[in-house]
Amino acid sequence: MPVFKFEGIYTPLVTPMNADGSVRWDALAEVIDFLIDSGVHGLVSGGSTGENYAQTVQERLDIAAFTHARIKGRLPLVVGTGAMLTSDSVALAKGARAMGADAILLASPPYAVPTDHENALNALAIDKAADLPIMLYNYPHRTGTMMGPAFLDHVSQSANVCGIKESSGDINRVHLLAQEYPQIQLGCGMDDQALEFFAWGAPFWVCGGSNFLPQEHVALYEACVVQGDFAKGRRIMAALLPLMHVLEQGGKFIQTIKHGVTMTGIDASVVRPPLTALDAEEQNRLAQVVAVLKRTIADIQAGR
Repeated sequence: MPVFKFEGIYTPLVTPMNADGSVRWDALAEVIDFLIDSGVHGLVSGGSTGENYAQTVQERLDIAAFTHARIKGRLPLVVGTGAMLTSDSVALAKGARAMGADAILLASPPYAVPTDHENALNALAIDKAADLPIMLYNYPHRTGTMMGPAFLDHVSQSANVCGIKESSGDINRVHLLAQEYPQIQLGCGMDDQALEFFAWGAPFWVCGGSNFLPQEHVALYEACVVQGDFAKGRRIMAALLPLMHVLEQGGKFIQTIKHGVTMTGIDASVVRPPLTALDAEEQNRLAQVVAVLKRTIADIQAGR
């Protein structure tokens, strides 16, 4: 089986909801169409940005199946399998294969803190259930577990393991992965390091902010990866950094992403407990940052 190529901007989809917490299917369809029309290169269903931790396995499968049907083959679909229980991850992996997903996103199980060996056995069980291309997801700040060299050595023996979303924030991991594991496509999962990832040859970026600013995120990818113009890339990255500070400060990443989507005209403001929506001050701050960002990147793209 040829290696699946993860290339470009992959958007981890939000899940629009009604006031009672049920899924707003019409709004989800709008988000999917908006992103495809805006030029992103792939979609991820069932990631943490989609509030997977607050959903049942069946809900996650229903959302992924709806997303797959709405995409209609226009873009690759990656289905998240992250869960505390291996059995839940296996069920999600089997469901991803059954619905015709293109790949799965495979994270360490949170809270358990398995060893590299235990984590690898867990990953390979999920791999066996899906038999699809795999994008590993290393996010130790959320899972408590680093996908270390022993883990990578073990799982990379599977031909399905062909990419990694690296979200540790440790730039030394970028060096390690680029130099020691070139067979695993390196992907940016730490937004404020996107420029550095691209400089080290990363071909893709999984970025929550692309839910509502897809063209601006695509602009950075095209400047760095397609055009090889890192002078332009640095200017675009500098324009994006204020947004990344807003997203990461105060622990309201998902709420901020969802309000950003609402700012595009698609109501996604409702979040499931224990989270709460942004207050008026936070909304205004985001609006100001977005306005400056869009204007600045438009000027850069126009050669000004």
